[in-house]
Amino acid sequence: MPSRFFVPNLTGIDVPVGLPAGEAEHLTRVLRVVMGDVISVFDGRGVEYLARVEDVGPRGVMVRPFEHVVPVKEPEVSLTIAAALLKGRNFDAIVRDVTMVGAAAVQPITTSRTEARGRYTDRWNRIAVASAKQCRRAVVPEIRAPQSLESLLQHDRSELRLLLTEPGTSAALGRGTMRTLAARQPPSSATLVIGPEGGWSGQEVDAAKASGFVPITFGRLTLRADAVVVSAVSVLQYIWGDL
Repeated sequence: MPSRFFVPNLTGIDVPVGLPAGEAEHLTRVLRVVMGDVISVFDGRGVEYLARVEDVGPRGVMVRPFEHVVPVKEPEVSLTIAAALLKGRNFDAIVRDVTMVGAAAVQPITTSRTEARGRYTDRWNRIAVASAKQCRRAVVPEIRAPQSLESLLQHDRSELRLLLTEPGTSAALGRGTMRTLAARQPPSSATLVIGPEGGWSGQEVDAAKASGFVPITFGRLTLRADAVVVSAVSVLQYIWGDL
């Protein structure tokens, strides 16, 4: 199976295109691909081609697409993951994992109990590209700049808006579960909001409900903030027929 490379400026069959510097370096120094070899190139927006390497030199790598590749089908539900920033580099794992399970966008958020405040959008974009390459997805999710929970609640317009709450908390009492969503028609778009290590404050849950978000729980156990994301997304994809 040909090695895959991210080339965002693809224009079509038989139109030569240069690989971005990082991809060109990986091709020549790591994989040691040479002129005449066949690789796969994708633009991160759902287009993928087989391409032949035409030039490998100090000015970069030029390839010529020659055959369209039918990419892996994207989920029917356009899912945005709005996750609180986490300590250390745990948010990196969220970006990597939700890319693999088909998220359309990742929205980092800050909350009243968020300790991490970094803005590493460039690094997260690189992680998303690497994850898409590995899982053979032709779409790279949009990695948005961090925003506050308050701003998200005010501006999100997804058809279905979900707030994940911890099991056993007062916020979870009488709320829905993932299973209850199976009885509903799949939405065209959805946003899943996940809190930080310290969980949600009561005021944040109330504000989310007032903005139209539906509190739901996931399972009976309290999972780590970085682990619950991919678990919850996988269950949602299964419920909606996208997994």
